Amino acid sequence: MLVLTHTTINVESLMGGIMAVGVGVANGNLVLIFANELREQGYSPGMAATEAARTRLRPFIMTALAMILGMLPMALAIGEGGEQNAPLGRAVIGGLIMATIMTLFVVPAVYSMFSRNLRGVHQRDAEIAAVPQSGPATGEA
Repeated sequence: MLVLTHTTINVESLMGGIMAVGVGVANGNLVLIFANELREQGYSPGMAATEAARTRLRPFIMTALAMILGMLPMALAIGEGGEQNAPLGRAVIGGLIMATIMTLFVVPAVYSMFSRNLRGVHQRDAEIAAVPQSGPATGEA
C-alpha cells in the first residue's frame, strides 16, 4: 500500500505494519486452533484447514473491515496535520488486506501440507485398539 500511494517508510508506517502483523498472527492462530480441533474430531488435514478457514471467514472479514474503515480517514490525511499520521493508516490498510488473504489461503495450505503426518485422537485410539494386548506375565520360562 505504501508503494501504491508513494508513501515513505517511517516510524508511523512501521507501527502500522506491526499492528497489521499482530492482527494477522492472531487470525492465523485462530485458524490453526480451530483446524486442530477439527482434526481431533477425525477430519483430514486438508478438510480441517479448509473448514477452519471457511468457518472463520466472516469474523476475519468483519475485523479487517472495521479496522480498514476506522483507518480510512487517517489514510486519506483529512484535516490539519493529517499527513503526519497518513502512513500509519495506509500501512494498516495494506497490511490488513494482505494479512486477511494470507490467513484465508496461505495458512490453510501450509497447515494441510505440514500436518499430514499428525494423527487426531480418533486415529490414535484406533491404532491403539488394533494392537494386540498381551496378557499378564505367567512367569513361565
